[in-house]
Amino acid sequence: MKRASFFIIAALAIAACCNHSKGLVIEKQGVFSSGGSVTAPIPGDYDPARNWMDPTRAGTTTHVDHANTFYQIPEGGNGHPVVFLHGYGQTRTGWQATPDGREGWSDLFLRKGYSVFLVDQPRRGAAGATEEIVTDPGDVDGGKFKVGEQAWYTHFRIGRVAPERYNGSQFPEGTDAQEEFFCQMTPNTGNYDEPLFGKALSAVLADVKAMTGKKSIYITHSQGGRVGWATDADNMAAIVAVEPGFGPFPGSPEYQKFLDAKVPMLFLFGDYIENGPEDIQSTGFWQAVLNQCRDFAKQYNADGGDATVVYLPDEGITGNSHFMFQELNNDVIADFVADWLTAHNLK
Repeated sequence: MKRASFFIIAALAIAACCNHSKGLVIEKQGVFSSGGSVTAPIPGDYDPARNWMDPTRAGTTTHVDHANTFYQIPEGGNGHPVVFLHGYGQTRTGWQATPDGREGWSDLFLRKGYSVFLVDQPRRGAAGATEEIVTDPGDVDGGKFKVGEQAWYTHFRIGRVAPERYNGSQFPEGTDAQEEFFCQMTPNTGNYDEPLFGKALSAVLADVKAMTGKKSIYITHSQGGRVGWATDADNMAAIVAVEPGFGPFPGSPEYQKFLDAKVPMLFLFGDYIENGPEDIQSTGFWQAVLNQCRDFAKQYNADGGDATVVYLPDEGITGNSHFMFQELNNDVIADFVADWLTAHNLK
């Protein structure tokens, strides 16, 4: 199902903010939904006289499991759309600002001339509607949202135990920034369904192509990387996978569809992986992920594809956690991505 109900504000000037003195002028912005489905009517006839007062809801339906996208197109931009997809426990908010109030990647890429499309995947954030309630034990515990901020903090390689940070960390310092970061975390309203999410994001990319006339630069993060591999490749100009969890496995249908579509890929990994604390189990996890993505890229390139895996410390960019796009040097890493896009004629 596709809905093209766009709420557009044309020729909107966005005032200067954060660390930029120059105003950012937005030519067009809005919100739209993609994909999803409509539930079957509840048995019985709808009674308009009783409407919401009818506890049976007979005859009513609900739109569910769609993605929700907020977009901005800059005045005088280069025309290339960037679609941002968040990771687990996150929404599009993570791309829009940093925990300490600086500009996020959405603004930084707007300033580089790119149109930005910020997605909330189905069953998350502004796209929370679903028929299915959460039963995944990873999300709930005894009927309550399963807590775990300290565990995520360690697993994301910000520091050993919150609020401490690793030496040289680029994560914003201070209680306020940490609290803001934790407040970005949000639960699923329904269970994780990768094929369903991939279908919805495929619809997003198709809608973006219809709006802009161009294929999308698809920037994914963490769990969003898995959804990225489940997304159709037809409308992708490139993928930038920020610590995606893993790459497509050679020989799999996912692998072949990207190879056939000749989608170039850039993988970015932060610090404290190859040099992470040996007694923390997550260190081994991230080392395995990094090595698997390197193996993927080696095979992808051997088969005629174009994939680059970057461990940022090898480029002299140090101190980054799993959330590199929110950290003190997020502009440096955005410039690195932009240079890669330019090299692939996406400027």
